[in-house]
Amino acid sequence: MNGSAPNGSVYKPAMKSVAVEKKDPKIDLSPYLLFSKAEWAALRAGEPMTLTAADLDRLRSLNDPVSIGEAEQVYLPLTRLLSAYFEAMAGLHRVTSKFLDLTNDRTPFIIGVAGSVAVGKSTTARILQALLQRWPTSPKVDLITTDGFLFPNKALEKRGLMEKKGFPESYDRARFLRFLSNIKSGHRGVTAPVYSHLTYDILAGEVLTIDRPDILIVEGLNILQPGVLPKDGKPVVFASDYLDFSIYIDADAAHMAQWFTDRFLRLRDTAFRDPTSFFHKFSTLSENEAIALATGYWKSINLPNLINNILPTRSRADLILTKSADHSIHQVALRKL
Repeated sequence: MNGSAPNGSVYKPAMKSVAVEKKDPKIDLSPYLLFSKAEWAALRAGEPMTLTAADLDRLRSLNDPVSIGEAEQVYLPLTRLLSAYFEAMAGLHRVTSKFLDLTNDRTPFIIGVAGSVAVGKSTTARILQALLQRWPTSPKVDLITTDGFLFPNKALEKRGLMEKKGFPESYDRARFLRFLSNIKSGHRGVTAPVYSHLTYDILAGEVLTIDRPDILIVEGLNILQPGVLPKDGKPVVFASDYLDFSIYIDADAAHMAQWFTDRFLRLRDTAFRDPTSFFHKFSTLSENEAIALATGYWKSINLPNLINNILPTRSRADLILTKSADHSIHQVALRKL
């Protein structure tokens, strides 16, 4: 199933542009190794499952079903891989420190989780955090979303960007880069703004404090975007430069559109009923009216953001998880080293 972009162009199915088609079996130009779920699950290598079904119920987002089987087959092998990367990075730090005759502590290992609205980034990030915290070494694993770095609604309204919330230009990228720089520099008590999905705005005066974790998971729409390069050749820094490992969650646009609509309907019957909710006015919509509104939001905002800003960053990820219509992951692509 393909979705159509607002300009009439066709959105290609998930993963089609990632793995290069092999014209000659002796030539493989794809930067990725592709695994079916069964092949990837075999890489668990006996790693014990430390989450329960109750844990998953608490961790998964609204309308994002994840079973224990899925966690064991996909996320457990992934955390085993991340553990290997984490230890390799620690070893590299030791070697470099010895070479430079330095005694500074290693910096946090930062994992980025990217993908479209409604694709399941939050669920993936929370499951990874829970599993990584349960390693035998019990590392400190913190999680933050880029939502906190959106400009406040007043600033977005002033700039005419309320209809582009979630687009790259709606974020305070300078503040986000300072945050990542401070984290990677090993600073203590690094703070970040807090975003409320209930009020659909930044919470004035509230901050989230990140204090030198072993691992930091950063979840957001555009964290892999490189940005515009300066014509004068001066060095610039992008958020992706601070990531030690990046994950992109992929799916067909038609599936994501349906998931977005399903989530909107669920919210209409739950969170939107709160009088303090920014979307409270939608709680009285009929089902047909809610579906029409959600479809309009998807086509006018989320799909253009996906096509123009998010999808082009997919090939920059270290690992790509591709979902089927039922949210289950059917393919894993791992970047070759």
